[in-house]
Amino acid sequence: MYKNLSGCTNVIALALSGLISLSGTALGQASDTTPVEPLAPYFQFTLNDINGKPTNLAQFKGKVQLLVNVASHCGFTGQYAGLQKLFEKYSARGFVVLGFPANDFGAQEPGTDAEIKTFCTQTYGVSFPMFAKISVKGESQHPLYKFLTEPATNPGFSGAISWNFNKFLISRQGKIIARFASKVTPDAEELLQAIEKALKE
Repeated sequence: MYKNLSGCTNVIALALSGLISLSGTALGQASDTTPVEPLAPYFQFTLNDINGKPTNLAQFKGKVQLLVNVASHCGFTGQYAGLQKLFEKYSARGFVVLGFPANDFGAQEPGTDAEIKTFCTQTYGVSFPMFAKISVKGESQHPLYKFLTEPATNPGFSGAISWNFNKFLISRQGKIIARFASKVTPDAEELLQAIEKALKE
């Protein structure tokens, strides 16, 4: 039972000489206990996608994201086409559009998630991620949109959602870096420049 005693003596001797630590990690080598950088608060939200599957926003970490509250029967609904073009243009560089249907303005999104999905795909060929219908304002406001609109969590771009197709630009690291009104179209120069800048950072 004492056969390995000499080996133990050698380990202790090496430790005392400073060549290894008693934890078994050679000095100068990286430890596997390196602290993991915590996720930005934005990435801690989970919502159902348009098919009802829980989706954590952390899966978009490393991508520039454009969040848009959308509706199927709005004067701005035609922006779906431009949003799809944006997605196709920049997706290879790490850009994604995220659509959040909401029925908060003029009852312009009355359909079910299945109906919204059919409308978006068949009418505008939408292939970017779409989420289940939520509320973006009022008492039933989803926590994500509370986070996006409250001064405490978004001091630079806070304020109530004014109408369908408001837009938030999120950095690869989960920071809110810009906000655009509904009238700012997907091909507007100010939006394109902001996207280009974010993609280069």
